[in-house]
Amino acid sequence: MKQFRSLMDIIEERKSIRSFKPQEVEEEKLNYILNAFRKAPSAKNLQPWKLVVVKDKKIIKDLAIACNDQTFLEEAPIIITACAKEDEAYGVMGGYMNSYSIDIGIALEHLILAAAEQGLGTCWIGAFKEKLVKDILSIPEDVRVVALTPVGYPAAEGDERGRKPLSKIVCYNKYI
Repeated sequence: MKQFRSLMDIIEERKSIRSFKPQEVEEEKLNYILNAFRKAPSAKNLQPWKLVVVKDKKIIKDLAIACNDQTFLEEAPIIITACAKEDEAYGVMGGYMNSYSIDIGIALEHLILAAAEQGLGTCWIGAFKEKLVKDILSIPEDVRVVALTPVGYPAAEGDERGRKPLSKIVCYNKYI
């Protein structure tokens, strides 16, 4: 019988992975995590996103360079690039901002947690040169690259990263 882990267990166990086994990711697991992304909420349910799933080793090598020479990305069997269609996103969140970065952030976190549940490692990549990524992946000018993540089986455990206590990040009734 399959042992189920709680969502909090998955959140607590998940770490950024920067070393991957050469093992391919099964299509069933890939589709599972892509569906987790697809099911995420977005402002006004506009779903202003598109994912580029890369398995080609030459393209992955080029992406590693575009991601400020993060060579560990070359070990991953898959790199997923999360793109936003800025003009399709809700344009006035809070009365002053476009929702696309938050929409993609929520959806990519769904994907990352689903990957952890499936025994796969990921690492949120925000250090990249957007123009280079766009050129490599033929992403149109009017589409924004928000983040990338490698996906694969971890070859090593990720580093433990500390978290601030709740008392430092939560206040009640007023911002203090």
